[in-house]
Amino acid sequence: MQQRNVNLLIGIIVMALMAIWVNLPDNPGIHVDFAGIKYDREIKVHEGLDLQGGLQVLLEADAAALPDKKVDPSTMETVKGIIENRVNGLGVTEPLVQLQGANRSRIIVELPGIKDPDEAIRMFGKTGLLEFVDSGSTFLPRGTRITTDHGSTVPVTPTATTTSSATVTPAVTETQALTTTAPVTSTAPLTPTTKVYHTIMTGSEIKDAGVGLDRLQRPAVTFSLKGDGPKKFADFTTKNVGRYLAIVLDGEVVSCPVINQPITDGSGIIEGGEQGFGLDEAKSLAVVLKYGSLPVPLIQKETRTVGPTLGQESVQKSIIAGAIGLLIVVLFMLIYYRLPGLLADLALGIYALLVFALFKLIPVTLTLPGIAGFILSIGMAVDANILIFERMKEEMRSGKTLGAAIEAGFARAWTSIRDSNFSTLITCGILYWFGANFGASIVRGFAFTLAIGVLVSMFTAITVTRTFLRFTQQSWFPRPLEQEQKRLRWLFGLS
Repeated sequence: MQQRNVNLLIGIIVMALMAIWVNLPDNPGIHVDFAGIKYDREIKVHEGLDLQGGLQVLLEADAAALPDKKVDPSTMETVKGIIENRVNGLGVTEPLVQLQGANRSRIIVELPGIKDPDEAIRMFGKTGLLEFVDSGSTFLPRGTRITTDHGSTVPVTPTATTTSSATVTPAVTETQALTTTAPVTSTAPLTPTTKVYHTIMTGSEIKDAGVGLDRLQRPAVTFSLKGDGPKKFADFTTKNVGRYLAIVLDGEVVSCPVINQPITDGSGIIEGGEQGFGLDEAKSLAVVLKYGSLPVPLIQKETRTVGPTLGQESVQKSIIAGAIGLLIVVLFMLIYYRLPGLLADLALGIYALLVFALFKLIPVTLTLPGIAGFILSIGMAVDANILIFERMKEEMRSGKTLGAAIEAGFARAWTSIRDSNFSTLITCGILYWFGANFGASIVRGFAFTLAIGVLVSMFTAITVTRTFLRFTQQSWFPRPLEQEQKRLRWLFGLS
């Protein structure tokens, strides 16, 4: 038993030291590049819109572009879900995306701490219709606006011939995530002189998309196909080696590579041609392709930068208030419970280190409601220790030795701790579900941070505090209770 307690104590110390490293303000992050394994992870605090400010965008459905000129509320729910996925793909944590208006035709998007607002708006506001277009012997420069026969019966017209060094190559890897896209019909007006290019297939047959590297080690977009996509792609590339395949997003050419060889494995790479893609540009394109096209075109009505709701002064005052409250709790435990209170304070410090480290590693976006959930869980951590210590006192008053009182105290308090914490976790689950389904991301953030705090507090109260008490009893008080009655009664708050 003693060796087990020593092992647990060593493990707790190691965890605390790791948490301290994660919580360092200037943490360098995790960067691994060894034996072909490359992993980069930034470790930092993610602040919400109310703490650091960000971007707010108002989007409105373009009813004029719809066949019946009406906006369906259920369709707007689909649009909202796609935008949420796209925003999350940007790496923005805890964004706010909600529908507004009588017919729910407007969408408010709030992005905390966004660095490139123009790129973000271009990414999540795009319709996202991807087309693989047969351009024959014609090279189409990147950025060229073209008309295709997708969704129309206009015949394809011949095209002129130019040259390019861009290529289509098979993808190195193929991922398994399944996504879908909604078809969008082109409504561009055609004239007798408009060249119409034939669409081989659309993004509805893309299974997954991500960021990789092209032949020159520049960012590129990898993709894999589903359904009939692999067969269509294989048939076309087999019959058109040496010809051009234009990749078109929302009517604009993204890339126009030449087909060097048949691609039969259902995967490939979209390269940026001679100028190449920037990393952010490749990420944005991959996100649009992965999470599908919008069934309704959107118009950007308003964009504005939002300052922190609380302000720097309010944040500092909140930190001071939280520190004062924590100090009062620590002093209460120390004065009332004495030695067990001191050990509980140490466990509480480890609790705070572990929770904050998890917030940075998951990561969790810290908003005012989220911080409130964290502070509430601190009170619950102290509550568990109080239940345990009061049970211990009862056992010691009945004449049990210190070791027996510690074990009995934890055993009898466990059911109360378990029931209270599990009921809180159930409440957190309900609040999180409510926030996820009704657009109340603030409620969801509160529920998530509270749940993390409750789980960690159970670990620190049951494992950390008990290990400290066992180690203290075995090291300092190995003799029976009656031989050190006065000393023990004072140290454990019995007199």
